[in-house]
Amino acid sequence: MKAEVLIADDHAIIRDGLKKILADTDDLLVAGEAANGTAVMEQVRARDWNLLVLDISMPGRNGLELIKLVKAERPKLPILIFSMHPEEQYAVRAIRAGASGYISKEGDTDMLLPAMRKVVAGGVYISPRVAELLATEVSPQTNNPSHTLLSNREFEVFSRIVRGASLTSIAEEFSLSIKTVSTHKSHIMAKMDMSTQVDLVRYAIEHNLLDS
Repeated sequence: MKAEVLIADDHAIIRDGLKKILADTDDLLVAGEAANGTAVMEQVRARDWNLLVLDISMPGRNGLELIKLVKAERPKLPILIFSMHPEEQYAVRAIRAGASGYISKEGDTDMLLPAMRKVVAGGVYISPRVAELLATEVSPQTNNPSHTLLSNREFEVFSRIVRGASLTSIAEEFSLSIKTVSTHKSHIMAKMDMSTQVDLVRYAIEHNLLDS
């Protein structure tokens, strides 16, 4: 019996591509799709799944918060993140939020099927780079990168600021007030010891935190 997979990605070409890939397997089947965060939660609540393949950037409810919402509804549902963002951006945070693996669409997609099978079987897929990032963050040393000091919400705000998003657009995306987003920005600047937005962008480039 094939493992039933829910594909959550806002790009139809990605969903169609994954369906074609899994159609050639004997053990995996795309049994559902979702194009936004709201649809993800509806599908997750509606029935049991063997695996959720999730893009971390989704319209509606998205990001790390969506992982936590899914795990709150279905604690045993394994989640594999398949994202355009490089591992440095979200991999460690996604795994800490409850994901069982992280693959960048810009990386080695030949590992996608092995990763899916490992996660379906109850394992965790961690690439050598993610293992290195995890080891760095749990290191007792005090010289960890300053962005690791940010909360998940602060990091999501940070990632949008350095990509040029306005505070208004960030507020709309997360359904927050502009005052709240401004407060997050102030906390980010303080925690990272930065003076200007240009400093944040320079830091993001140096630490590979911008999309390629």
